[in-house]
Amino acid sequence: MQRQQQLQTPPATPHRKKSLWSRIWKDRWIYLIMLPGIAFFILFRYVPIYGIQLAFKKLDIAAGITGSPWVGFDNFRLLFIDQEFYTALRNTLIISYLQLVFFFPFPIILAILLNEVMQRRLKRVLQTIYTFPHFLSWVIVAGIMLNLLANNGAINNMLNYLGTDKISFLTNKSLFRFILIFTLSWKEAGWSTILYLAAISSIDPSLYDAARIDGANRWHRIRYITWPGIQVIVITTLILRVGHMMDAGFDQVMNLYNPTVIEVSDILDTYIYRITFQRTPNFGFSTAVGLFKGLTNCILLLSVNWICNRFSGTGIL
Repeated sequence: MQRQQQLQTPPATPHRKKSLWSRIWKDRWIYLIMLPGIAFFILFRYVPIYGIQLAFKKLDIAAGITGSPWVGFDNFRLLFIDQEFYTALRNTLIISYLQLVFFFPFPIILAILLNEVMQRRLKRVLQTIYTFPHFLSWVIVAGIMLNLLANNGAINNMLNYLGTDKISFLTNKSLFRFILIFTLSWKEAGWSTILYLAAISSIDPSLYDAARIDGANRWHRIRYITWPGIQVIVITTLILRVGHMMDAGFDQVMNLYNPTVIEVSDILDTYIYRITFQRTPNFGFSTAVGLFKGLTNCILLLSVNWICNRFSGTGIL
């Protein structure tokens, strides 16, 4: 009887795999939302790769990039004998290291503190206050800092009123780098907390309820529930941040530094700007500096990603 039923059962028709274009059409609205981001990366990340060859050429404007003569590694030889390059490289590494040590943990701590605020309305008000500076341009932030920290600024006028000596904040080499860290933290910390708050919100609330029942205080809940819940996001952002170690913030430095503190504030991006637009243009040399910067960022990214994968099992590659 079972054999007859098996013989009478028609064979199952094989499932036809949909073509790539039919699947794209099915999810067309998702791809439409992604289109601006894809266009951005194509135009500003992939198309400029064509110009990398200029690092090994001497630009002839009439012949164009493709027709310009090859000079091999001459631009890199000039780069590594330029003392200003080493100064800019040292400043870039120091400022990026200070950002990693002082700024990177700040949004994480701020997000955890905001998560502990019980009043929802107060929490939203604080988030708005902390996030608002992100939408100010560095030109505006530099103007605010100038009005506060200049010799005739608000803080020095207050110090003068109190009978103490004025402090040259913006021309003091020992203070300027910390002013960069302070302004970066004030402007971007609130915006950076959004990612960590989103990660915290994905943690199961029952874990906190169970911890309270077991007598865990706030510190214990943060240490054993909140921190493990956001650890993957923290490691991922750390890897990405180290991958931008050679980008110390062109907009910020360009608007805040001055000739007095250029020795401690001139970074690779401002160095590239000066040798390209404030001297006799040598676009091959400028491209060589940019290529060096990009390759160094790539090496740092891969190295830190390997270390994180090796010791924590978390990485982006």
